[in-house]
Parts: sequence; structure tokens; C-alpha cells
Amino acid sequence: MSKAIHSMIRVLDEARSIDFYNRAFGMEVAHRLDFSSFTLVYLKSDDGSFELELTINKERTNPYDLGDGYGHIAFVVDDLDAEHARFGAEKLNPRKVVEFAPDGEIIAKFFFVQDPDGYEIEVLQRAGHYQ
Repeated sequence: MSKAIHSMIRVLDEARSIDFYNRAFGMEVAHRLDFSSFTLVYLKSDDGSFELELTINKERTNPYDLGDGYGHIAFVVDDLDAEHARFGAEKLNPRKVVEFAPDGEIIAKFFFVQDPDGYEIEVLQRAGHYQ
């Protein structure tokens, strides 16, 4: 049996990315590996074992082209409206809250936010499938 342990994204500015993920999702640095040409920083929240791996290529000066194949990372929260307000107060620029109800019944309530490198992040109300 397998277990998902991390997802990796490439970021331009280590401090800016760590600050964003800390303020947005309470993620802290769990582990850091520094090499001559790149650094790996693993972020983790208190309530789980899944980590977000930030890869910082030291010689990189231009933003990454995210292309058209990247989807998003998703986080669940207990009170979506309160988190949306908190993101706004933190000046993290959350987009509007959406109630996804394709057949008239709400199956998800969420908003999106972009991290400093342009990665899309979905923030979902904890309910139903999204636990």
C-alpha cells in the first residue's frame, strides 16, 4: 500500500513563499536540505503528515512558466467564510467564495488564491467528500 507524502513546486523566493504558506495555511518548515545549486524546504501543518516541498534553484532569477498543465493544490478548512475574511485581512487576495452546485445541490464551497509564484490553491469548506 502506498501513501502520498509530498507535492513539489518550484519557487523563486524562499522567504516570500515560506511567509505566504505560513500566513495562509499555518505551514511551518519541517525539514530543509541545502545543496550547492538548490535548496529543498519541506513545509508541514500540525494536523497532518503531508508536506509541500519548495524547490529553490539558486541561480534562477526569472519566474517559472507554469504552463497549461498545472492544476492546483487544495486545503480544507472548518470555517470557509472566516478563512476567506482572514485571507483578505492578511492581504493574500483571495478570490470570491463559490458554491459549486451543478444539479442544484451544493457539493462544494470554496475559493481560490494564488501563491507568490502564481500557483493556484483551492481552499474548501470541510464537508462531504472534502475532509
